[in-house]
Amino acid sequence: MLFNLYTSALILLAEGTGAVGWDLMSLWRQMGWPARVVVIIMFVMSAWSVGIMIDRALMFGAARKQSRIFVQQVAGALREGKLDEAISIAERNKKSHIAKVVATGLSEFQSAASQVAEQEVVDAAKRGLERSVAIVHAELKRGLSGLATIGSTAPFVGLFGTVIGIINAFKGISAEKATGLAAVAGGIAEALVTTAIGLFVAVPAVWAYNYFTNKVEAFDVEMDNSSMELINYFITRRAARK
Repeated sequence: MLFNLYTSALILLAEGTGAVGWDLMSLWRQMGWPARVVVIIMFVMSAWSVGIMIDRALMFGAARKQSRIFVQQVAGALREGKLDEAISIAERNKKSHIAKVVATGLSEFQSAASQVAEQEVVDAAKRGLERSVAIVHAELKRGLSGLATIGSTAPFVGLFGTVIGIINAFKGISAEKATGLAAVAGGIAEALVTTAIGLFVAVPAVWAYNYFTNKVEAFDVEMDNSSMELINYFITRRAARK
């Protein structure tokens, strides 16, 4: 029955009966304040999600670009055993997720070498790497929970506006003592708009959340691999000294 009401309202609008204007300003003027509040809330949610998307896209792009540069530069420094130079290279590529992890591992290794027993040096560096991976992972995921929340709740916020629109439609029937489409077209149009906006906000947020989550998982794999390679480097370095 609800689908039939939607279809009838669209037919009425397409035929140009003059009962309802289909431009945004006309629809806004016809909305009651509860529906307007719903639209404003969804506008804020949309702006928030777009902000998160832009922030994550810029951060991930910079991380990917600087990581390529860092890996090329740090490999030579480590081959020559220049740990201080490797740390300096990491500090010049602060946006790289791999550089953050490697810098922490190198710093922990150097610090532990002068403070703990020989056999505990690598273990101390490993613990430092694990802490750094967890911290960087949290930084990469910052804001993604907001996208998930927007993607899951925006349709329901739009549905709330839909319910309000249907209520207004039946109020129009009661007030005008009429049952024609002209009496309910305004409320149905209001319901259609809030539903459409809810989907318009939710769908990009869900797409972006899935995309960025996959990116974070790929970064996690890269950080784990870099950590293991660095641990192997430390073990080989200690064994060579003996």
